[in-house]
Amino acid sequence: MRHIEREELKPEESDQLLLLPGGHPPLWNHMDSIGPVGLQQREGAPGCSQEGLPCPSDSSELVLECLQQFKVTETQLQQIQASLLGSMEQALRGQATPASAVRMLPTYVGSTPHGTEQGDFVVLELGATGASLRVLWVTLMGTEGHRMEPQSQEFVIPPEVMLGPGQQLFDFAAHCLSEFLDALPMDKQGLQLGFSFSFPCHQTGLDRSTLISWTKGFRCSGVEGHDVVQLLRDAIERQGAYSIDVFAVVNDTVGTMMGCEPGVGPCEVGLVVDTGTNACYMEEARHVAVLDEDRGRVCISVEWGSFSDDGVLGPVLTTFDHALDRESLNPGAQRFEKMIGGLYLGELVRLVLAHLAQRGVLFGGCTSPALLSRGSILLDHVAEMEDPLAGAARVHALLQDLGLSVGASDAELVQYVCAAVLTRAARLCAAALAAVLSRLQHSREQQMLQIAVATGGRVFERHPSFLSVLQKTVMLLAPQCDVSFIPSVDGGGRGVAMVTAVAARLAAHRRLLEENLAPFRLNHNQLAAVQAQMREAMVKGLRGEASSLRMLPTYVRATPDGTERGDFLALDLGGTNFRVLLVRVTAGGVKITSQVYSIPEDVAQGSGQQLFDRIVDCIVDFQQKQGLSGQSLPLGFTFSFPCRQLGLDQGILLNWTKGFSASDCEGQDVVCLLREAIGRRQAVELNVVAIVNDTVGTMMSCGYEDPRCEVGLIVGTGTNACYMEELRNVAAVAGDSGHMCINMEWGAFGDDGSLDLLRTCFDANVDQASINPGKQSFEKMISGMYLGEIVRHILLRLTSLGVLFRGQQTQRLQTRDIFKTKFLSEIESDSLALRQVRAILEDLGLPLTSDDALMVLEVCQAVSQRAAQLCGAGVAAVVEKIRENRGLEELTVSVGVDGTLYKLHPHFSGLVAATVRELAPRCAVTFLQSEDGSGKGAALVTAVACRLAQMARV
Repeated sequence: MRHIEREELKPEESDQLLLLPGGHPPLWNHMDSIGPVGLQQREGAPGCSQEGLPCPSDSSELVLECLQQFKVTETQLQQIQASLLGSMEQALRGQATPASAVRMLPTYVGSTPHGTEQGDFVVLELGATGASLRVLWVTLMGTEGHRMEPQSQEFVIPPEVMLGPGQQLFDFAAHCLSEFLDALPMDKQGLQLGFSFSFPCHQTGLDRSTLISWTKGFRCSGVEGHDVVQLLRDAIERQGAYSIDVFAVVNDTVGTMMGCEPGVGPCEVGLVVDTGTNACYMEEARHVAVLDEDRGRVCISVEWGSFSDDGVLGPVLTTFDHALDRESLNPGAQRFEKMIGGLYLGELVRLVLAHLAQRGVLFGGCTSPALLSRGSILLDHVAEMEDPLAGAARVHALLQDLGLSVGASDAELVQYVCAAVLTRAARLCAAALAAVLSRLQHSREQQMLQIAVATGGRVFERHPSFLSVLQKTVMLLAPQCDVSFIPSVDGGGRGVAMVTAVAARLAAHRRLLEENLAPFRLNHNQLAAVQAQMREAMVKGLRGEASSLRMLPTYVRATPDGTERGDFLALDLGGTNFRVLLVRVTAGGVKITSQVYSIPEDVAQGSGQQLFDRIVDCIVDFQQKQGLSGQSLPLGFTFSFPCRQLGLDQGILLNWTKGFSASDCEGQDVVCLLREAIGRRQAVELNVVAIVNDTVGTMMSCGYEDPRCEVGLIVGTGTNACYMEELRNVAAVAGDSGHMCINMEWGAFGDDGSLDLLRTCFDANVDQASINPGKQSFEKMISGMYLGEIVRHILLRLTSLGVLFRGQQTQRLQTRDIFKTKFLSEIESDSLALRQVRAILEDLGLPLTSDDALMVLEVCQAVSQRAAQLCGAGVAAVVEKIRENRGLEELTVSVGVDGTLYKLHPHFSGLVAATVRELAPRCAVTFLQSEDGSGKGAALVTAVACRLAQMARV
């Protein structure tokens, strides 16, 4: 791995970064001194006329003038970086871009390797190394196995095949594939093939890719605009030798990125400079308009070879670039690639050398037919001539092979030319890479981006100085990025196999994920069955028959009608803090004044008398502060502990919860205990009118705003519902006319086994570890106290299967209640990017990849969706019961709702409403979020009771 040390560049180094062979000063500084030193011996070169040759001083100026054209300033690089970044972002947004812009093509590679990939894969590479084709057999051994070197064979593609019919090219590829496999002794049944096709393509799937245009000297007819995977499949079928599944089509850049050896973190950028040049990187899928995805990442092939913004490239194009472009197969296209790609660097050097020879600066003013012939100097020649270890003798030999007469200083001057062309290429490549890195840093909102870049291609392999210049220029242009450069192992062939292997792994993991989440995905019939079962349990409970629904009368006989007026006190006791409220109900609305008081632990766990005396002391304190001393106001008491009501102002405490254990209270009427405490406090008069359940308070609070509100629903830490039932149906209360609010206590629904068909092994695990196994079945599938635990157990199961966290169990995930239900709400928020989801999970100590984060998201969605749908099935049962009670064809009703899960989860409320619409289509249901159901609601229960009492007296 090559890593940039983050050191400051001196200003004078910013525009000249490549040291010449032998440790000479930077190229541009050196130009002023090379004239007379290297040119004095040109006079009288044999075989050439000296007439018109420049004098030595003129020659040095010509060399300087010529090579100065290849100088690119820091400002110009920054302009190229900014223009290319703008072109990238415009293409990502799906806006129309000119042909000169980058293409930003999705590759449908959505995951990087994590080291567990295994199996045998065949790779076919076309276009990665110019006029050749390579076939590889790659064996991946996973994390435990040793690395096995791939077996490969390279086939030269004849020129007539490169320029002939497309079918001929693909038949040639299929023939090479069969020839390679024939020689292997391995089992070759059911082969999976990754196809490396290194040309601009429009991919519509991992195995669907349409060629946009040929590059790199290829010009086969009948291929552009067609799916190259299908063309290869057809050719393999015509060959008929082997059964091969073309699993993925990948360009060499993606293969380079995917073939990286796993380091500290995944490699998420690929950079290739071979015959052509390109880059790819992992982009947030939500930023890629053509995908219409809002989660995960996808590898984008930048296709920056086509970048040719005249505004920024024009000033750095030389006369030699224009000449090269005119003579190319695609004039006017791929302008950026023609300044960087290995297919063109040798030709640029040739054009410069020919120009200098014709001007009398090199080779005694003589050229040769070879020097004037296109393609006579290749990338490998440039590499040898630029290599400082090769020495002048090797340069002399190469130039003499071109039929040139080499003077004493020609070798050094030729090295200067090679260095100038390569330095510019490296700096331009760095500007483009800096644009990609800036894009990543911005999209991931990181102050300092730490990233690994995989490099591949013969320019990197043959020109070590290219990487050196690239590194330093990237550091100059993208100082906010900490970049590690990792060389490709085998030119991307292993990476193509890795793409295929990752796709196979993801497919297998997807199957396991779906198998485990399938029981949470409830269909219409299952939800309708829950609705019917709840309806049956409601009827039994109302009749007093055995039922998992208690259907408790609350003695609240009416909802607010808007005529309630007066001042009321409310108490809200449900934990170590409790509230006292003054609620003023006027024609203009409800005004609330409240104060919070604490219940010390020694009081909560002391005697009952001590507890209720503390409550009365706080009421008196509140009255004094509000100027209410001596007034006897009606009081509603929200008492959020399990009670059996015998009347509106009678409630028997069944048992303490939430850390309370005050003695001599269980089995007693808590209203009587409060009245006794009031009696002990002399000169205090309080009129306790009602004891209120928080679900009823929620219904009444919303009922004041909407008279149609006849259902209350709580979905928070626990869950419950209440509704207005016909009194004639309530066997426990005498009377045949009027209504009665019924506290369903629906958390216990299913305790009789009626929900067993829907319960999963994960529900069973959560139930078994709870403080009340076998009880509150419905609540344990719906409420906030349990959803996070269900998710945790699913994650444990998926980890044991190797689907998550590379199969590595963590102690944190073994910890009960570590996965809070609030995390479901945060993770499923539409406003969160995937990196934020990862951050939430990493804060829990879970070492995960982006794939893991996506799967955890799906688990959360499945668990919360089931909870919301079950809740909706319950509400549907309630509203249908009300409709049928009243003999209505259509019912319009409102539901008052409270609870953190319902209010804070981004999708829960919508899923509940959708389920109710599906299961109760004849009921028009409106959901209203309650404000202070336990305080305001208690006061309104009291207000309604006072109104009804006054009406009875009248």
